[in-house]
Amino acid sequence: MDLQTRKLNFIQEFLRLKNEDLINKLEHLLRSEKQKQFEENINPMNLDDFNEMIDAAERDSKNNNVIPARDLKKEIDSWQ
Repeated sequence: MDLQTRKLNFIQEFLRLKNEDLINKLEHLLRSEKQKQFEENINPMNLDDFNEMIDAAERDSKNNNVIPARDLKKEIDSWQ
């Protein structure tokens, strides 16, 4: 059985649940597993890369290569 079929079967089974305690446990399990996966995929930045990002940001600021926050908010609002 492929993953997509397994997910659909799980959803169908989940929709049939009437036990709120079991639903709470499944929700908790899902949240904690997603958090674990997220934490496992975090790659800390080394100090040289971090300092380079700061230097680049300062260069952009000095060269007026920035977007004001209000303009950025307007642009983001237009995405919706």
